[in-house]
Amino acid sequence: MLGLKQIHHIAIIATDYAKSKAFYCDILGFTLQSEFYREERDSWKGDLALNGQYVIELFSFPFPPARPSRPEACGLRHLAFSVDDLDAAVAHLQAHGVTCEAIRVDPFTDKRFTFFNDPDGLPLELYQQ
Repeated sequence: MLGLKQIHHIAIIATDYAKSKAFYCDILGFTLQSEFYREERDSWKGDLALNGQYVIELFSFPFPPARPSRPEACGLRHLAFSVDDLDAAVAHLQAHGVTCEAIRVDPFTDKRFTFFNDPDGLPLELYQQ
C-alpha cells in the first residue's frame, strides 16, 4: 500500500510575486510562513498557511507561459476552499475588487458554490459547507 496521508501542499507559479502574495494573504487570509529569493533562478518562493496549516507554495519565475484554461485544459482544473458563509465570502472578495461568478448550487450535494480567479487567472472556488 502506498500510504498517502493527506495533501502536503499545492504549488502555484505567479507572474507577479508581490501581487499574488498580497492576494493570497491580504484578501484570502493565508499567512506567510517563510519566503526567500533564489537569485540563480530569479525566483521568489513563499510558503503560505491557512489556519496554521501549510497549504500553498507560491513561486515566481520570469515570463512563465500562460495557463490554458478555456476550453477546459488537461490538468488541475481548479482549487476549492470551503467556507461557512458563502454570501459573506463573496461580499469580502467583491469589496477587494475580485469578481465572482454567479452563485450556483451543486445538483448532487445541494451546496452553494462560486468561482473566481487569482491575479494570474488560476480558477478558484468557494464551496459552502
